[in-house]
Amino acid sequence: MHSTTIPSAIRVIGAYEHNLKQLSVDIPLHQLVAITGRSGSGKSSLAMGVLYSEGMRRYVSALSTYTRRRLGQVGHAKVEKVEHIPSAIALRQRPVVPGIRSTVGTTTEALNVLRLAFSRLGSPRCPNGHQVPPTLKIAEAMDLPNVPGSGMGVITCPTCGVAFRAYGAEDFAFNSTGACPACDGTGQAKTLAVSRLIPDPTKTIREGAVASWRLPGRNFMQIVAQYAGVDIDTPFEDLPAAQQEMVWHGPRQTFAINIPSKTGKIFHMDNAVYENAFNAVEDSMKTTTNERAIARLNKFYEFGTCPTCHGSRFKPELLTQWLNGKNIAQVSDMTLSELTAFIPTIFTWLPDDMQPLAQDILRELTQILTPLRDLGLGYLTLSRAGMSLSTGELQRIQLARTLRTQTTGVLYVLDEPSIGLHPANVAGLLEVMRSLVDQGNSVIVVDHDTAIIEAADQVLEIGPGAGSAGGRLLNQGTPAAIAARPTSLIGPFLTGQAPLSVRSTARRREPLVKKWFGVTVTDRFNLHDLTVRLPLNQMSVVSGFSGAGKSTLVFDGLVPALTATKAAPAPSWTRDLVRGGLRRVVAIDASPVGKNVRSTVATYTNILDNLRALFAGLPESTERGYTASDFSYNVAAGACPTCGGTGTINLDIQYLPDMQTVCPTCGGRRYAQKVLEVRWHDRSIADLLDLSVDEALPVLEALPAIEKTLQTLHDMGLGYLHLGESTPTLSGGEAQRLKLTAHMGRAQNGTLFVFDEPSVGLHPLDVQVLLGVFQSLIDAGGTVLAIEHDLDVLANADYILDMGPGGGSEGGQIVASGTPAQVAASGAGHTGKYLADHLRRFGLA
Repeated sequence: MHSTTIPSAIRVIGAYEHNLKQLSVDIPLHQLVAITGRSGSGKSSLAMGVLYSEGMRRYVSALSTYTRRRLGQVGHAKVEKVEHIPSAIALRQRPVVPGIRSTVGTTTEALNVLRLAFSRLGSPRCPNGHQVPPTLKIAEAMDLPNVPGSGMGVITCPTCGVAFRAYGAEDFAFNSTGACPACDGTGQAKTLAVSRLIPDPTKTIREGAVASWRLPGRNFMQIVAQYAGVDIDTPFEDLPAAQQEMVWHGPRQTFAINIPSKTGKIFHMDNAVYENAFNAVEDSMKTTTNERAIARLNKFYEFGTCPTCHGSRFKPELLTQWLNGKNIAQVSDMTLSELTAFIPTIFTWLPDDMQPLAQDILRELTQILTPLRDLGLGYLTLSRAGMSLSTGELQRIQLARTLRTQTTGVLYVLDEPSIGLHPANVAGLLEVMRSLVDQGNSVIVVDHDTAIIEAADQVLEIGPGAGSAGGRLLNQGTPAAIAARPTSLIGPFLTGQAPLSVRSTARRREPLVKKWFGVTVTDRFNLHDLTVRLPLNQMSVVSGFSGAGKSTLVFDGLVPALTATKAAPAPSWTRDLVRGGLRRVVAIDASPVGKNVRSTVATYTNILDNLRALFAGLPESTERGYTASDFSYNVAAGACPTCGGTGTINLDIQYLPDMQTVCPTCGGRRYAQKVLEVRWHDRSIADLLDLSVDEALPVLEALPAIEKTLQTLHDMGLGYLHLGESTPTLSGGEAQRLKLTAHMGRAQNGTLFVFDEPSVGLHPLDVQVLLGVFQSLIDAGGTVLAIEHDLDVLANADYILDMGPGGGSEGGQIVASGTPAQVAASGAGHTGKYLADHLRRFGLA
């Protein structure tokens, strides 16, 4: 009898991906395993770089070459051996932000099923206005071949006998034939704003009153207007009505004009075309493909709801086809919870012979909606624009899509799934991860949230430090065992023995406020007549349930109102702005730093510019005739000729997947060999870029400009980053701190710093470093405002504004406000309860 032993663990032997130090570890299968460690310690290198990479590569290698090419190349992980690894699915920390045509309905694919339901189960309206009840005949007509003469979709009205074509599933696609003709399915109308075309009517046209005539290629339009009979030296508001009308709406005409130059020369144009203030922008938009030029032109437009489809995106005539008395726009505007409750009423409405068909279609819709609601997204509507979703919402939608498959034997690797989640939502996330394990899968989660770590079956702690100081397995065991280990960095935060309060101001029982700033949002998404006041020169945190309206308040309302100018006025739905002395706003979000692999820590800061100047000034460079340009890998003179300065090359191998590999000429160092021959203290410029910030500090301490930047990066907890590290790969939290470096070490009076979840990807010890950075901004006279869920950050705030009580239509209100102690004692909303428990755990209640 042949017996086999089913493996119980993934065996990793000798992993050296990124900073991992020949790490070997057995990771249990069919369990929930949490990986924790300080930022940059190697957690993601193990989870994503080794486990997911190998699991995915082995799965893909079993597919056809054609399919592999379409999926993209997954390279070999840097590891000696990985045994017993299942096929892997990864949920990355930063999902791709959807485009303007994307909605919750299209992203989750729920709209696809809904379109099918309307076409097969719906009640069409005949041309004479009779609503035809749903029948199996209608559904059968929709399934006929889509060829001329087949009669597909053609039905007969039982009331008046007219034959007509009902709408099929494809007709309901707003990204195709179902698009509203006015907005092309975007739901947004773009109209030229009169106030932006002539922002200051007290100016004369010669002084530049008509902003659209200052666009490139149109700066002579004021001369054309003069030849057309417009007085260009009288303030626009004082011009006769006929001349104002000529500026606004005058017809296109050609004039022979003379244009005087600054040097006194005269340029003659025989056929100068007159463009009025509106035409100047519209004509520019028609001929422009440059993104920056389009962005400049968009400043003349106001974006509002399409008046034809009222934002639904659908062609208006589609709204005559009903599903239990509702059209597709009304159903799309339901929250996912309301839609779930609506589904049973469809069965009641349909005749008996349609029940099996309805069961097939609506079962699929329910399977899509259930995991979304389990993940706390019941407040979203299918019509919600994908671009307006937070990172946490996008990641949970991505997770819900994988859950629908109900697979078994798969390795799920989740990178920071708690991003954007209120502590109350984490419980739902844990249920989902548990259900994945119960289905026979293995779940590995990289996270710092102590609630997730405590709920894991096993914890791996990587460390002890970041970069070259990390990459080792510090501890492995159950959460209780980890908490008891003296070497554990996360242990004290599990037991409550770590110091929670690192800012003395946060222990205040009452707010200590001299000045306030704030705004009123009249009507925007789920915010209605909401007035907010926050303290100046302190650290405020806006907290609350996912979807409560935090980002709408801060990034859609407060920031644009504070930064408004005549050219870009405040949103129409904000009023009663209180500045409190704020003159400057620095909004720092978690979007990637730089657009491609050419952007590095050194290029983003002033480090590379200073290094290039240093090397260009060396005697050897002078002898060779090298300038600072020769020491840039983004310029042909300095770049490696093989890879063009990227350090990698793509190999297009016929019949095999494309392969990305380190450039064989420069070995990944980006520079031409001749450039690397120039050395400073026996180091080439590439040698210096290979150093981490902390390694570079003693080497470059004699160069004040670089040393100051390096010290700032170190103080912000980024000492482990390499100077040549590609910035688009940084985590959201790292990206925010890197963006902040340019603002450190200077007076910040009158400056507001706004952060969007700055604790993303941070270990509790790194959160303490971040709080120290915030304090230094405040000590320099600045004001800090952050959207946050992290309870450590909340506990250290001077002032908390908690929004909720739920998300979507259940949110949009101020649930509690005040010091952490006041919010914890309020008993209102979800945040107060979790914060009170957190303060108690650390002995601060």
